[in-house]
Amino acid sequence: MFTRFQRFYNSIKLVADVITLAGAFWLAYWIRFFTFLSHESIPPIEDSLWTMGFALVIFPLIFRGSNLYTTNRGRSHIQEVFEVFKAVTLSTIVLVSVSFFVRERYSRLTIVIFALTAFVTLSAMRLAFRAVFNELRRRGVNVKTILVVGAGQLGQRVVETIEQHRELGFKVVGMLTRRSEKIGTQVMHVPVIGHFTDLGKVLTESPVDQVILALPLEEQPQLREIMEVLALHTVDVKVVPDLFNYVTLRGGLEEFGGLPIISLQGAPLEGWNLIAKRVFDVLVSACALLFLAPVLLIVSLLVKLSSRGPVFFAQERMGMDGHLFKMFKFRTMKIDAEKDGAKFATADDPRRTALGTFLRKMSIDELPQFWNVFVGDMSLVGPRPERPVFIEEFKKQIPRYHLRHMVKAGITGWAQINGLRGDTSIKDRIDYDLYYIENWSLMFDLKILVRTALGGFLSKNAY
Repeated sequence: MFTRFQRFYNSIKLVADVITLAGAFWLAYWIRFFTFLSHESIPPIEDSLWTMGFALVIFPLIFRGSNLYTTNRGRSHIQEVFEVFKAVTLSTIVLVSVSFFVRERYSRLTIVIFALTAFVTLSAMRLAFRAVFNELRRRGVNVKTILVVGAGQLGQRVVETIEQHRELGFKVVGMLTRRSEKIGTQVMHVPVIGHFTDLGKVLTESPVDQVILALPLEEQPQLREIMEVLALHTVDVKVVPDLFNYVTLRGGLEEFGGLPIISLQGAPLEGWNLIAKRVFDVLVSACALLFLAPVLLIVSLLVKLSSRGPVFFAQERMGMDGHLFKMFKFRTMKIDAEKDGAKFATADDPRRTALGTFLRKMSIDELPQFWNVFVGDMSLVGPRPERPVFIEEFKKQIPRYHLRHMVKAGITGWAQINGLRGDTSIKDRIDYDLYYIENWSLMFDLKILVRTALGGFLSKNAY
């Protein structure tokens, strides 16, 4: 029921967004060419249709990557509008980039007006959605009542999740427990109304639409007796397995040929999310290589003239799924820097060249990695890639270390902009990396890139 309601609710938002975007585009087109702003001949309608077509694909994709087609999770009205603003801004940037590379003629002013009208109309539409659904639920329309069997930590998680998804119209009316001393207490404002043995009585005397079984592993033997009681009543029954306590990364329930499968560890990026992130990486890295070409040329000359050795330093690193690749950097150390074996750089590392000290401090030595991003070895944002010689040792020390290799390595990352570079805690870095993977969105990537550009990569630990 949860999944069905979520998909229905989110599909309505998707269709409404597409219709709203189409209307906003034609409104922008009319304002640009049929009002006082028009000072030139109207371009062929085909050019505008192509631009609108790109917009109707790009905006929903980025909205999805920005989690605007997931449940609201208790967002306030202001937060909802702000999330729409960020997604519209990013979508407009991508739309301009695509239009620049694909179409010869397009109206920049039309796109600017479209972005403004899209933000206003989409925000108004989503606020109207919230108001309508809130009013319907206030009137008791389509509100489903739920009884939770199990009042422990798992049951508490069920109640908390339902509370965060109020827009779906579910309400927990009570909980049952095995421990008699908990009867009469409350779990997150939900009353514990009885013992497991009271299940039949509660279902007979109270209006309950759905029963959710949230039993810890030690209470599983009572499941047969509970199911025998439930078989005598016409209620929906759902089970939240206690195995979810063992989820390590992006776990969840899947279905394969009708067989339910619990995923305890899975790939964080797949499907459209993977495509959206890759398109974003290609567009931004291509623009970066183009606009930074003069800087790259100047730094290359300085490196060549300042010390013996090649301009670029290619080092083997481990990326997504354990894939090994050559990561490029401007050379900042002497050519015999690792004659005694691999080791971490230190604050006063004697192996660095004079120019290399400056390049590493300013993170300029990392710029050639835009090429790694463009060819697909790396991403703009992700966990920083490490050398295989160090990884085997880290895996022994930190149990979840290898989970960071379930996404592409990045030029910058959540750990790096929070100062975790150089000789800092590896465990803390992993915690930040896994937080990024668990909470990934295109907007999160954009936030990290903006903070990097504003100096987040300039760290006292950059050496």
